Amino acid sequence: MKFNLSQILSTTMVLFAIIDILGAIPVVIELRRKAGHIESEKASLVAAGLMILFLFVGESLLKVIGLDVESFAIAGSFVIFFIAMEMVLGLTIFKEEAPETVSIVPLAFPLIAGAGTMTTLLSLKTEYHTQNILVGIILNILFVYFVLKNTNRLEKLFGKSGLNILRKAFGVILLAIAIKLFRNNTGL
Repeated sequence: MKFNLSQILSTTMVLFAIIDILGAIPVVIELRRKAGHIESEKASLVAAGLMILFLFVGESLLKVIGLDVESFAIAGSFVIFFIAMEMVLGLTIFKEEAPETVSIVPLAFPLIAGAGTMTTLLSLKTEYHTQNILVGIILNILFVYFVLKNTNRLEKLFGKSGLNILRKAFGVILLAIAIKLFRNNTGL
């Protein structure tokens, strides 16, 4: 087992950009508002578990159930699209869910450990050693946990108007990510 600092930094930065927890702050705050609270530990552990599991068995698992990576990514793009539409237009598409389930769906999956993250993990596995990717996952999950734990402080920092602006802006960014994910995997 050989750890490589360069590979760890690369995987950490790539996953950081894909997970984009900073960009998801308005979504997290909105989910917390709807649910009453978010279980940061549960969301972080479930997201970490999903990413680690997918790193090891992702491609095989998709093949067993008759799916390819592209189909998985397209499905994830639809979920991201609808979350973004809620943010931009102020609609409620997802039904109000019990607080314990909001921490898992849509927060842990697909927001943190979504199709983009999963397909990125499969790509990283072709270039980097597994143990270095694991360290990158762990570092990102620690940061995700920190952000989830501090949503109250972040909400106070941005204020109501700031959050509204962030929600709309990041909603548009999420829309763009959903469309890019869709286009990249459909060839349109």
